[in-house]
Formats: sequence, structure tokens, C-alpha cells
Amino acid sequence: MAEWQGASGGIDAGAPSAGRVLIVDDVPDNLAVLHDALDESGYTVLVATDGASAIARAAQALPDIVLLDAMMPGMDGFEVARRLKAGVATASIPIVFMTALTDTEHVLAAFAAGGVDYVSKPIRPREVVARIGAHLQSARQAKQARNALDAFGHASIALRPADGRVLWRTPLARDLMRRHFGGGEAGVDHAPAGLCAWVRARVADEAEAGETWSCVTGTQRLQCSLHPASAEDEWLVVLTESSNGAAIEALALQFRLTAREAEVLYWVAQGKTNRDIGDILGTRPKTITKHLEHVFEKLGVETRTAAASRVLGSLPELVRKG
Repeated sequence: MAEWQGASGGIDAGAPSAGRVLIVDDVPDNLAVLHDALDESGYTVLVATDGASAIARAAQALPDIVLLDAMMPGMDGFEVARRLKAGVATASIPIVFMTALTDTEHVLAAFAAGGVDYVSKPIRPREVVARIGAHLQSARQAKQARNALDAFGHASIALRPADGRVLWRTPLARDLMRRHFGGGEAGVDHAPAGLCAWVRARVADEAEAGETWSCVTGTQRLQCSLHPASAEDEWLVVLTESSNGAAIEALALQFRLTAREAEVLYWVAQGKTNRDIGDILGTRPKTITKHLEHVFEKLGVETRTAAASRVLGSLPELVRKG
């Protein structure tokens, strides 16, 4: 059932196991002791003997947990942990450090690098197995919770607002972020500055922080709502996408507007300035002013406020404040 493999070995997908554990240590005796203990407990064991191999192996095999030696020649365990936590595929894998250095500064360094726990050397195999079991159970519960969010249509991300880092996200949230934030993987791994600022304001209970934050891509609106933190400096943001297309089409029919005039009126009713509308529609503010002149004439009004009132009075269900 267990596998003692180097960084380039294949994975046996045959018999089921209690989970896959990647052990990273440059000392053969440590590997042998841990391998035997984990094998007897039903785990599939993967092995790396240096930092670079550990990173490659984790990305390839996606183990359920990493047991990581803190002090290794070349790239030490702290740097390995930081790189794993920075990777898209490996960020959520729990890391348990193994270290003979139990001074406070080294313990703090392990947690700062992304570790969830540490065990002291010399290794006590039964203690290691017990800790791995506890952390795997927590990791699986967290994964099940994220899958449940997706199953019920809740696209969600865990955001660290201080630096904009997305610590994890459901598959639905990944798709929405790519569509609205772009930038390849950067648009998935980091939230935009505006969203981070809004979250920080909400966390600080500042008066100007609204109930939701939204952005618009074409006729699609992405609306974000904030939920209680699941960990220190980690906040759950739920993403909801809606289309403005139906509202714009209804405005065009109601007031006999062209498609572009209806778009301009829609955003006026949302409280957007001519410059904002120009940015959304990809045109100049002067062009928006021209469209508005035609809109005012068709609605029989003279001001933006009066035009917005006509919209809200005639079709209140179609325009939602963002």
C-alpha cells in the first residue's frame, strides 16, 4: 500500500489508503522510521530528500499532507513551505514541520511559513501518526465545506485583505474571477485592490463601507458579500453574478430607446457619472452626454435625477443598486 518513492517516482493508484503523506527529509534513517509507521497506519507514503524535489513532488502528486523537515541543506523547510503555500495547486495542503529547533523563534518561523503544526526531533512515530490523522480530518472537513458551497451555487473565496491574497476558492469562484478580473492566474490568486479596500473597510466597521461590492464586465455584474472570518485575517467572500441585459432590454422597450440609449439610462439609474458610464461602455464621456440628450427628450425630462426617477417608478424591479 505504501510507496517509498523519490521525486520522480510514479503513483500507484491501486489500493485505497488513509491518505497520501509526502515526507521531506534528507536523513535516510528518519525516512525509514516514518515510512514504516505511516505504512502500518494505512497511509500511502511519498518521499522527497531535498527542497526542490519536494516542491515538484507536491505539485505532481498533490498529497493530503506534507511532513517537512525544517533544516535541510540548500533550500530549507521554511522556504519550501512558503513556495508550496504560494502555489495554486498546493496552497491548501497542510504542512507539519519536523524540527530539532524548538526555540520560540523557530516555532514562530514554522507557523509564519504556513505550517499548521510541528513535531520535535527525535521523532516519536506514534505522535506523528496521531497528529497527521487530526490534521487530515480538519483538512477534509474544510474541503467538504468548500465543495458544499459550490454544490449549492455559492461561489466563494477566502481572502486575506492585507495583501489581496486568495487563500482558497471554490471552482465556481475561480471561473467568475477569471471572467471579471482577468490577468490569467493573477486574476485568480489575488483579488482586485477595490475589493480588498472594501473588505478592510467592512472589517473596520467604517461608515462608508457598503453591504456589497460589485464590478461590471459587459452586461454582467459581479456582486460580493462578506461573511465572518474563518481564521485570523481570513475572510469569506461570496460571489454572485447577475446579468443587466434583461433590465436594459426592458428599458429599451418601455421608453422606445436604442440599445445604447437604454444602456446609458440603466447606468444613470444606478447613479453612475458620465465618466463611469463611458468606462463601462468603452466610449468617451462626451458621447454619453449626446446619448443622454436623446434619452431626456424621449422621457420628457430635463435632469439625470428625473430620468432615474422615471426608471425606478416604471420598472423598479429591474434596477438594483450596486
